[in-house]
Amino acid sequence: MGIGISVFLLAVGAILAFAVNVTTSGVNLDTVGVILMVVGALGLLLSMLFWSSFAPFAGGRRETYVRDERI
Repeated sequence: MGIGISVFLLAVGAILAFAVNVTTSGVNLDTVGVILMVVGALGLLLSMLFWSSFAPFAGGRRETYVRDERI
């Protein structure tokens, strides 16, 4: 899941949880909003972790030393 989708899920979940005041039978929109916010937050966290691990500067410098066998 990308960063954009995660932020979108967070926003939709916050709207459902905090801004919508509708009573429905069978579906609690507050619960759906909280679930979407949790999924969005987890997706954002995982996206940031994997994004930093694949970045070219994430692992630091790796140098390979070749030993010269000439005598």
